[in-house]
Amino acid sequence: MESFISKLHKAHQDCSECPSPKVIQKFFEDTLGLLFPEYTVEKIVDRSQIEAALLILQDDLSFILERNPHLHKGKGSQLAKVFFDNLEQIYDWINQDVDAMYAGDPAAKSRTEILRSYPGFYAIAAYRIAHSLLGLGINLIPRIITEFAHSRTGIDIHPGATIGKHFCIDHGTGVVIGETTIIGNHVKIYQGVTLGALSVDKADADNKRHPTIEDEVVIYSGATILGGNTVIGKGSTIGGNVWLTKSVAPKSKVYYQTQMYHADSAVTDMYVFKNDQDEMSH
Repeated sequence: MESFISKLHKAHQDCSECPSPKVIQKFFEDTLGLLFPEYTVEKIVDRSQIEAALLILQDDLSFILERNPHLHKGKGSQLAKVFFDNLEQIYDWINQDVDAMYAGDPAAKSRTEILRSYPGFYAIAAYRIAHSLLGLGINLIPRIITEFAHSRTGIDIHPGATIGKHFCIDHGTGVVIGETTIIGNHVKIYQGVTLGALSVDKADADNKRHPTIEDEVVIYSGATILGGNTVIGKGSTIGGNVWLTKSVAPKSKVYYQTQMYHADSAVTDMYVFKNDQDEMSH
């Protein structure tokens, strides 16, 4: 028992300030509640309370960063100020994502319904905030935020991914978006989509391992798109359960077609590729 106690004591001593996920979770949810009153417990009535709440949140982030200098290379208070200087742009981008979800889902009766109940909103908002923190050279904290959202929604977006404006995730459970994924504007993704890597070799950590999804692409449920050189061209539609490791030309339609066959038949399932110029099956 004494050796075990010694091991635990050393772990606690080596952990520096070791920001608790609960502290980061509270900062994120307090920030989200200020940005979107639909998500908070109480709406703010007085304008001066908004300014005060922003300053409190900035102080909270500054305190976290200053107690954890090993997570960044700057000064905590300055990084916190830059983050909150950028918060209006983050807010505007998240609102565009909400617009995309409302326009893209016939079942959505209002923006309020999306803000209060849609997992896609929560996961994308967490990503936008985490991505901004990561862009300031802050480590670990962005991943804690997106993994908290992952645990709540089943949507796994790495904060290092690059995602354009007007992004929509419908339903969302099981969506995985890898670290080096690049997604353009006006992209819509359904549940169970994986934008992943062909290689999980640690030596490839600094390479682009995940696909590029250009503007106005729709990816339906269960599709898997892998590889850093894989590009899904602008305006394409990727059908459900499709598996892709090669690029697709702009305005293509790729879908999985199940064939009915019996044991003596040579007919198998196939993928169908279509675009404006030609049509081919595999």
